[in-house]
Amino acid sequence: MYDAIVVGARCAGSPTAMLLARQGHRVLLVDRAVFPSDTLSIHYIHQPGVARLQRWGLLGQVAASNCPPIRRLDFDTGSFVLSGPPAPADGVADGYAPRRTVLDKTLVDAAAAAGVEVRERFTVEALLTDGTRVTGIRGRERSGARSVGEKARVVIGADGLHSLVARSVGAHKYNERSAFTCAYYAYWKGVTVESAELYARPDRMIIAAPTNDGRVVVIVYWPIRAFQDVRADIERHFLDAVALAPPLAERLAKGERVERFRGTADLPNFFRKPCGPGWALVGDAGYHKDPITALGISDAFRDAELLAEAVHEGLAGSRPMEETLAEYQRRRDQAAIPLYELTCQNAALQPPPPDMQALLAALRSNPQQTSRFFGAMTGAVPMADFFAPENLKRVVGEVAARATS
Repeated sequence: MYDAIVVGARCAGSPTAMLLARQGHRVLLVDRAVFPSDTLSIHYIHQPGVARLQRWGLLGQVAASNCPPIRRLDFDTGSFVLSGPPAPADGVADGYAPRRTVLDKTLVDAAAAAGVEVRERFTVEALLTDGTRVTGIRGRERSGARSVGEKARVVIGADGLHSLVARSVGAHKYNERSAFTCAYYAYWKGVTVESAELYARPDRMIIAAPTNDGRVVVIVYWPIRAFQDVRADIERHFLDAVALAPPLAERLAKGERVERFRGTADLPNFFRKPCGPGWALVGDAGYHKDPITALGISDAFRDAELLAEAVHEGLAGSRPMEETLAEYQRRRDQAAIPLYELTCQNAALQPPPPDMQALLAALRSNPQQTSRFFGAMTGAVPMADFFAPENLKRVVGEVAARATS
């Protein structure tokens, strides 16, 4: 009997398992993949996520993987470029965009080092129940192997957007929005990109960032309605989009694409009820949104901490598990909803409303508030603080005052 079984060992599951094991719990972590391995991902980590890696003692390994720190955002609106460092989170000023082959292996190894039993190539086929609550899993370690059952006091689904755990328990969705975008990305070498570059264009968003081994990842977003056309000739549509960002297009033309295009239109937006009798959900299994704001990994790290704290309390008997998991849902939603709404607005790929345009224009001459604005986009600065009416009035008012002085 395990204290917890975690299904899915990537950026939500491994940290959850690791944190529980560090608190003395017996944990089984299973995944059908073998690590290191890649997965479809934008793989950007904002400052709050990097701060958690530092807190867990893992940032040094990511930094040592030949993945450069990212200390500036350059947001090209089409009319002007807003540039600056995002506000730090817990003293951490750097972002990173490590390949998932690097990040996920680091996280899995950290879980194992904490005492987690890790089983790769393990496919979960069903959940075990006693009729009222989840009691474990049934699955097999490789094709043709006999099916085995394992029991636990709680089963945690960290198995992604199409979570088997979520389907098995009938976790209902709420605050749903249909998919807004489709996206494709690829990697280049021989291209210099030192910041995270964002280019907002009509019905497009182009993003570039440095990653491991001197490579640059470039992502393009289109409206979901364009998906069939885009996938019929990905390279042409991709390069046509990048041509809308000449500063980037000129550099890519001198470099070399080194991997195939990867992409999807399977980008729905929703929350799932993340807990019930004997089960919980974390990461994309419990909360999924468009990747245009690159919040997925940072949010997964945050929710891993929240869930591990809740499960530990329940396992320790300080409060009933049902109560601690309900608190986990409340805290997760409170933290996630403001940035979820922002993500959905950005994913619509529409020009910002006039008040936002005025704010962006005002920020051009205010480096301190630009840093706080970027920090609000990454989760380092509470959105309620930055977008408080008195703060917005102060930012825009300073520009107006200078213009009349």
